[in-house]
Amino acid sequence: MVQNLWDSSKASNFQGGLDQLVYRSNLIGSDRRVCNWGGGNTSSKTVIQDFRGRDIKVMYVKGSGSDLATMKQGNFTGLRMEDIHPLFELEEMSDEDMVAYLANCMVDAKHPRASIETLLHAFLPFNHVDHTHPDAIISLCCAHNGKEIAKEIFGDRFVWVPYIRPGFTLSKMIAQGVLDNPQAELVLMEKHGLVTWGDTSEACYAKTIEIINEAEQYIESRVNEATLFGGMIHEPLPSEERKSIVAKLMPSIRGAVSDGKKMILTFDDEEDVLTFVGSKDSAQLSQVGAACPDHLVHTKVVPLFIDWTPNANDIEGLRRKLIEGIAGYKQQYKAYFDRNKNEGDVMFEAAPRVILIPGLGMINTGKSWSNSKVSAALYHRAIAVMRGATTLGQFVSLSENESYNVEYWPLELYKLSLAPAEAEFSRKVAFITGGAGGIGSATARRLVSEGAHVVLADLNLEGAQQVAAEMNEKYGYSIALAVKMDVTNEEMVRAAYEQAALQYGGVDIIVNNAGLATSSPFDETSLQEWNLNINVLGTGYFLVAREAFKLMKEQALGGSMVFVGSKNSVYAGKNAAAYSSVKALEAHLARCIAAEGGEFGIRVNTILPDAILQGSAIWNSNWRNERAAAYGIEPDQLEEHYRKRTTLLVNIYPQDVAEGIAFFASSKAEKTTGCMLTIDGGVPAAFTR
Repeated sequence: MVQNLWDSSKASNFQGGLDQLVYRSNLIGSDRRVCNWGGGNTSSKTVIQDFRGRDIKVMYVKGSGSDLATMKQGNFTGLRMEDIHPLFELEEMSDEDMVAYLANCMVDAKHPRASIETLLHAFLPFNHVDHTHPDAIISLCCAHNGKEIAKEIFGDRFVWVPYIRPGFTLSKMIAQGVLDNPQAELVLMEKHGLVTWGDTSEACYAKTIEIINEAEQYIESRVNEATLFGGMIHEPLPSEERKSIVAKLMPSIRGAVSDGKKMILTFDDEEDVLTFVGSKDSAQLSQVGAACPDHLVHTKVVPLFIDWTPNANDIEGLRRKLIEGIAGYKQQYKAYFDRNKNEGDVMFEAAPRVILIPGLGMINTGKSWSNSKVSAALYHRAIAVMRGATTLGQFVSLSENESYNVEYWPLELYKLSLAPAEAEFSRKVAFITGGAGGIGSATARRLVSEGAHVVLADLNLEGAQQVAAEMNEKYGYSIALAVKMDVTNEEMVRAAYEQAALQYGGVDIIVNNAGLATSSPFDETSLQEWNLNINVLGTGYFLVAREAFKLMKEQALGGSMVFVGSKNSVYAGKNAAAYSSVKALEAHLARCIAAEGGEFGIRVNTILPDAILQGSAIWNSNWRNERAAAYGIEPDQLEEHYRKRTTLLVNIYPQDVAEGIAFFASSKAEKTTGCMLTIDGGVPAAFTR
């Protein structure tokens, strides 16, 4: 049952009706069983003083493009009721005319554009109105016999309206139906949702919860778990096995769905998903259509269902089915677009947003991790609706043309236009070794600031987690992932890439940056010191790059690798034979990979920095003392020593190196590979020649 979360003591602290509207809206949006992400709308009518001090009746209604769970005062639009009332007398009004008219009714031009369902709220003669998409109610509204069942549940307390796309006509139909039925307490919108109202904000919210629970109680008393969706025919594979299989498949899937624009992928194997995909009727039910019009932009009309018998030994067979299935889905989507397109329509990416696999779960695609998760969240709601609808009768959905006209509806697309513009590294995933260190963390911040998702791989997991937490706080949940990795350990390197694939679908940018440094005269260089440098800076860079190369080839989307070398890659550093030799190895390894990677669109370039003391674990170790001793100076004199030896008389900082990495990883360098870029302030002895 849905809980009534209203706290009277908290609500009493709010000043004015708008504050309580925000509170009510947040409560409704906090439970996705009540309202979809980004969907539904709420309103309150009140009296305010205009700029001349006159009392005017105003309706505050959710603005377009907001989510009820997180709305603030600024997300609502205030409209003058005296300007809206005359519209009820009209016979018809186009969407374009309605939007233009409502813009003139706003009490503040800075408010967001009013929701397409504004008139639904305005025409109803109640001070507080909720329009929601509860699972239980949509189950009823998407059952072929829904209206008859509604009579059993609600008697004569409801108004049923047939499916019509939101706008003037539907708003007037709802209002007229309520006027004609004085005992009505709710409106059921076929294949769409619920409308409720109240004299106060609290009463309106309470009525919404009460009505939902009446429907839910009726449905749950009739659910037979054993026969849901026709009963289970494929049990889920064990949890770790599921994740391992999906991690191996993600790069192939990502490549297949990203032929138009790159996609970020997420994986979901929650219990309701596993039950649905493993059931007898899921293949057929999943293709009926969307469970709610609000889902369409994020899930498309139907998901891709993969007909596969779960078998951990048949990963390659599943891979083939996925590649073929995605290709077929895109062809079908293009045909659907061509059959229904209107003049001026531009087709979205044709790839599926939801992929269902028996025994494994659900894979979702989107322009970002959060966008992909929205698709997942909405399909959880679709499963809940199908669960209820099939308990009551047959699950029904919009017709193909009705679905298309919502998916490509200009007023729905307007919501998408409110999202921030995509940046240089949007839709890309960067894998950064040494992610907790100065250069690694500066690079992560630089790439994330332009839209990237980042994986911070480091032996220092706690440090990497701190950097990831900082970025997730600033840029959005799960924009960054921290993983523990020893670059010299082949299995840990592979496991880290599998974590990246499971989290985001794959990798586009590799920053080979893990580091250490030692210093000693050549004749005092031990084999242990030599091997340490070779293992971390040579073998480690090889392993990280090799696994990235495999993954990038599998994705078939190209890619960029940036090696963080050193001035010592081209300069014989004093008392640093082991370090300098392996740094030279790195630079040449990068060129070798560049030569092989070109045909796959994989670019490999190298940064040659020098003396990055700030934020560096290396320079806070014995290396600082050793380098100072090599130059015959005190450790605290090193920064000034390095500054003076540059031709530009500058110190070099992690952010400077991050800029060079961002350049090589960006579209600005898309025709550059096998290149070395010095970022050292100009050290003549290290000029390449």
